[in-house]
Amino acid sequence: MKLMIAIVNDADYDNIARHLTDEQYRVTCVASTGGLFRRGSTTLLIGLEEEKIGRATEIIKENSTGVEGAGTSKATIFVLNIKEYIRL
Repeated sequence: MKLMIAIVNDADYDNIARHLTDEQYRVTCVASTGGLFRRGSTTLLIGLEEEKIGRATEIIKENSTGVEGAGTSKATIFVLNIKEYIRL
């Protein structure tokens, strides 16, 4: 089990989250701020199996409209190993 943490632009998060959930990914969205210009962003927490990482990354890339430039990026993605997953 993996935890993907994707930090995306506020303008893109709704479209990204919708496409991820359409493909049965479980997504939690958290408002966040950061980066050089302190622009609004959204952090997506996505629990997934290792074989689904590639497709989730593609969805995020395909639905990110931001322009990369000095101090900005379309998205930042971290993938962490999860020792235990409990769903209540």
